[in-house]
Amino acid sequence: MELSGAEIVVQCLKDEGVEYVFGYPGGSVLHIYDALFKQDAVKHILVRHEQGATHAADGYARSTGKPGVVLVTSGPGATNAVTGIATAHMDSIPLVVLTGQVPTPVIGSDAFQEVDTVGITRPCVKHNFLVRDVRKLAETIRKGFFIATTGRPGPVVIDIPKDVTDPNIKIPYTYAETVQMRSYNPTQRGHIGQIKRAVDTLLGAKRPMVYTGGGVILGEASAELTDLVRHLGFPVTNTLMGLGAYPGSDRQFLGMLGMHGTYEANMAMHECDVLLAIGARFDDRVTGKIQHFCPHAKIVHVDVDPSSISKTVHVDIPIVGPVKAVLEDMLRVLTEQGSEPDREALAQWWAEIEGWRAMQCLRYDHSSSKIKPQFAVETLYKVTQGNLFLTSDVGQHQMFAAQFYKFDEPRRWINSGGLGTMGFGLPAAMGVKLAHPEAEVACVSGEASILMCIQELATCRQYNLPLKIVLLNNGYMGMVRQWQEFFYGSRYSHSYVDALPDFVKLAESFGHVGMRVTEPDRLEGAMREAFGMKDRLVFLDVVIDPTENVYPMIAAGKGHHEMHLSPERELA
Repeated sequence: MELSGAEIVVQCLKDEGVEYVFGYPGGSVLHIYDALFKQDAVKHILVRHEQGATHAADGYARSTGKPGVVLVTSGPGATNAVTGIATAHMDSIPLVVLTGQVPTPVIGSDAFQEVDTVGITRPCVKHNFLVRDVRKLAETIRKGFFIATTGRPGPVVIDIPKDVTDPNIKIPYTYAETVQMRSYNPTQRGHIGQIKRAVDTLLGAKRPMVYTGGGVILGEASAELTDLVRHLGFPVTNTLMGLGAYPGSDRQFLGMLGMHGTYEANMAMHECDVLLAIGARFDDRVTGKIQHFCPHAKIVHVDVDPSSISKTVHVDIPIVGPVKAVLEDMLRVLTEQGSEPDREALAQWWAEIEGWRAMQCLRYDHSSSKIKPQFAVETLYKVTQGNLFLTSDVGQHQMFAAQFYKFDEPRRWINSGGLGTMGFGLPAAMGVKLAHPEAEVACVSGEASILMCIQELATCRQYNLPLKIVLLNNGYMGMVRQWQEFFYGSRYSHSYVDALPDFVKLAESFGHVGMRVTEPDRLEGAMREAFGMKDRLVFLDVVIDPTENVYPMIAAGKGHHEMHLSPERELA
């Protein structure tokens, strides 16, 4: 069949099995929008800001494992999308972002709504393309989806000049079933020799630790991780991005590690003699001061991305390959060898860990007349019984959610990790709800974060997305205030939000239900009422104690063993 460039774009999306495109129209993409209008297979979701489009596509991708797709116009359409593209890039989320561009004859002339999209996005994409020839369009889109979803996933930007989508120019259409790229060949299996070395090292450990990141979830390896950890009987911790890769309610799980990780997870990291790191990148929020990181440990690192190996922390046994395949091979080698770890040493190690766990590092004041944010998240967990897709924005509320909501399954915790993007939670929840219409989807946010993309409440109304928004409202940019209290002499420079809207009335003005809770004994009932409204978006404004801080906390330049605990649990 012969198709125009605009029709080729839409047909490619059909051939890729794309369900939703999140976008906002403009002059340079109107040919594509006209082609979308003429079909029903690919549904378009009209957001209210291009940042919302990228975050919604991101939420869709994180919760499904499928690539999220975005369509925006040139100039400000593309630049508005950059924050969401960078968010996906930092967390290795597969997106295909189609951006309009001015016609090829005027590229470089500062035409109306022209920016160098390829140049602007180059530092924050896995790859990008500028398509100058309609005959290359289908091939480029096919490559874009292939690159975005294989190896270490990531966002791909495809910049399409308006004349390339001219409806009056039609060419024969073909879509390749397979892609071969000489310069891009992701590793398919780990080196079996390295895997056997790693297994021998693990079996010889006296104080082992398993540390996993978002790569386990992205690599669909949660079942294999769980089998391996239970087979070995080792303790395990997850990064913020890895929560849910191993069941959060299981005894072998020590909680999240890092800057706001648990005392037991961080101390076990510091004291371990063998560390198995899987699908994690040793980022600064996890490692603390590099010189103090796992000082006694021999480190095994499994990652699909060879550039992540020994990037920040030197490792002793590197294994490059998809984590699912590597863990399968590890389990097979363990089974064939029939060997067991040192159970006596392991029992002593667990006894030490249980001593750290007895510190109850997440303890907080339950007698307060004010709603504590920890209590709010615990109540959310109680009301939903852990059966929830939970998105968050960034700040104290994000950390409280990570600490107090137990995720037993992967792809249930949807948050911006590496970039720390305020405004992520609400549009991400939209993408999750579209992907899982029968599931409960909630967003935990703060009053500063939610205002970043509040306009997406209109999108929720248009597409009848009955999300639940749990706003932990303390009147501050909470994490900024906490740092100012600790490190800037309690000089709260511009961290207090002085002119907040009435969130109940604001929600109602968008056609949703608004509720406000100020007392702890009313919170559970209000949450049950909110989640009982299955067909309505409910905005729950929960007024919390503005003085509460996130503990434990590792200050900049400190090691895992140098945590600040809450004041009543502070160690000498």
